[in-house]
Amino acid sequence: MMYDLYQTQDDLLAPFRMAARAMAPLIDLLTPPAGIPTLPVATRAALEIFGNSGISHSRPEFGIASVRAGGRDIPVTETVVSGTPFGDLLHFRKETASPGPRVLIAAPLSGHFATLLRNTVEVMLQDHDVFITDWKNARDIPVSAGRFGFDEYVAHIMDFLREIGPGAHVVAVCQPAVAVFAATALMAEAGDPAAPRSMTLMGGPIDTRRNPSKVNDLAKTRDIAWFRSNLITTVPRRFAGAGRAVYPGFVQLASFVSMNLDRHIGAHLRQFRAIVTEDDASEAAHRKFYDEYQSVMDLTAEFYLETVERVFQRHDLPRGQLSWRGQTVRPAAIRKTSVFTVEGERDDICPPGQSVAALDLCTGLKPAQKRNHLQLGVGHYGVFSGSRWANEIYPQLREVIAAAG
Repeated sequence: MMYDLYQTQDDLLAPFRMAARAMAPLIDLLTPPAGIPTLPVATRAALEIFGNSGISHSRPEFGIASVRAGGRDIPVTETVVSGTPFGDLLHFRKETASPGPRVLIAAPLSGHFATLLRNTVEVMLQDHDVFITDWKNARDIPVSAGRFGFDEYVAHIMDFLREIGPGAHVVAVCQPAVAVFAATALMAEAGDPAAPRSMTLMGGPIDTRRNPSKVNDLAKTRDIAWFRSNLITTVPRRFAGAGRAVYPGFVQLASFVSMNLDRHIGAHLRQFRAIVTEDDASEAAHRKFYDEYQSVMDLTAEFYLETVERVFQRHDLPRGQLSWRGQTVRPAAIRKTSVFTVEGERDDICPPGQSVAALDLCTGLKPAQKRNHLQLGVGHYGVFSGSRWANEIYPQLREVIAAAG
């Protein structure tokens, strides 16, 4: 019912948004009433903001055609190496004989598409051969494709690392940190030659008992039955995934926005002023960010609920009780994979202390194989996107990968 109500509202507003986008450029042609010289441009600003306020459920393009490396522009081609109904292993193939160490970026499955990590990919492509987990929108996946839960996510990471081959490295951004840690430990214990040489966990919820955030507090104040009853719905009949139980992307987006409501309101007010004052650069930057931010995807219900229960409620990994398909995950089995954790000083989604907990769990590693970096002055997104990611965090990640061989 929740999804049907949302979709009905979205369908009703769609023609009005389309009309607003069409009318906005025409406003400048109108002659304003005497004494109100700014009415046309102010009206245009309001129309543009309303016209672009809708949510998209389609994956944006990465749009990475080339990368600057070694003093020249190297062409880049996106190639799907392998995949399942739930996600693809996407390769950003550089047209060069020496693309660099192979790195798998594990994108979060938390309501946004992998393209949210576009800047992460762009920066890493300078020196590395980059792959990424390109997860698919659950509302477009038929029920006949089966289930996709926490265990299936872990299995995908292991399968993708095997597809890339021995000698690769893995970088988990935010939510998949626990799953990537589990995959690495399981592969290490099995003596799998494709186990990663280094594992980087960026703003990940390894132990949410440490310095808990508002998100963590919510998980602890409600039992899993509440999450199932209030946040899970089924995909409407009009979509390929009709009947599949999901945690909708629009609910997750609403949660993210509510956490920083003042910031988002301020951003839209600044966008209004940018349009009125014809600050084209600021206007374009705002639109680029929100076009991506408002592109959402649904999660399978089983993946969402199992993640909430295992990671945020029971804390299975730090308590030594995490299992995968009946097999206990043993962090001490990690002996050859260097571990690097990255945290943001102002991260209100995964605060400092939660990622670095991974280093304490890796009792099989020597001190030289473990490293942490606390990035001052950044929030959650600043850990993997923006100037401080590129200029302060990435150089250290590059060193870790190079040292691991």
